[in-house]
Amino acid sequence: MTVPRTHTACTAGDGSPTPAVSIVILTLNEESNIRDCLDSCTWSDDIHVLDSGSSDRTQVIARELGAQVHLNPFESFGKQRNWALDNIPIKHEWVFHLDADERFTPEIVREIESTLKNQPELSGYYVPSKLMFMGRWLRRASGYPTYQMRLFHKDRMRFIDYGHGQREEPGKPIGTLHQPYLHYSFSKGLTDWIDKHNRYSTQEAREIVRIQSERHDKADPPRLMGSAVQRRRWLKQRLYPKLPARWILRFCWLYFIKLGFLDGKAGLRFCQLHAAYELFIGLKVVETKHNSKGGTT
Repeated sequence: MTVPRTHTACTAGDGSPTPAVSIVILTLNEESNIRDCLDSCTWSDDIHVLDSGSSDRTQVIARELGAQVHLNPFESFGKQRNWALDNIPIKHEWVFHLDADERFTPEIVREIESTLKNQPELSGYYVPSKLMFMGRWLRRASGYPTYQMRLFHKDRMRFIDYGHGQREEPGKPIGTLHQPYLHYSFSKGLTDWIDKHNRYSTQEAREIVRIQSERHDKADPPRLMGSAVQRRRWLKQRLYPKLPARWILRFCWLYFIKLGFLDGKAGLRFCQLHAAYELFIGLKVVETKHNSKGGTT
């Protein structure tokens, strides 16, 4: 049994002080990932694993490594993250939500420490990630940097469901971190990734149909001239759904415009996978609209 972690004993990897931040990790059958994930979290003295009912050794390994394990059936990412904030006895005011296939680095821990000392009045921070595939960082094919809300104040932030994932509540003051965490999206193999993105494509298609049926996105109006996050959302919500053959455009955008070919074979395969994912979304948009009009597949 691992000795419980204490905050005074943690470091960012170089002996420097570490931030008073709680960590929440969402899991479901993550025994292949959870050990490495928790090993990257040892700088925190308050680590929680919120499990959705794993049938493997995820919970056992997490407890052996000193994490506090909580159980709640999964409905959606937004609801699960809010459940964690409302029901887990989180020790610190600031929380970082990590997935089991993601890892902290000493650099991001140091940036969190310095950032929270200087700007604690914000509600949260967008954080970039490095996508790792076939043993390398896909710097170009992944469209780096892309951001997600991961670091936030537990009393100032809640989440809403959006597509296959979630978004932060609108209207809150939000900053941006520059150091990324590592994301091993393919850590469980291609079959798992394809199965997961088959489900995601259904949810994304439904979200696109919903957006197209409304005049405005009430949750978070996208802006072409706004921040990087707002601009990306404008392109995704307003322009991208109207384009023909989006799966071909997605491949060309990632492989040629974003220079994904410079990422070698890994970049090519990644671009092919995301083009296929875009094709699934497009086909399911057509199917969803057809079914909503009373048609049959």
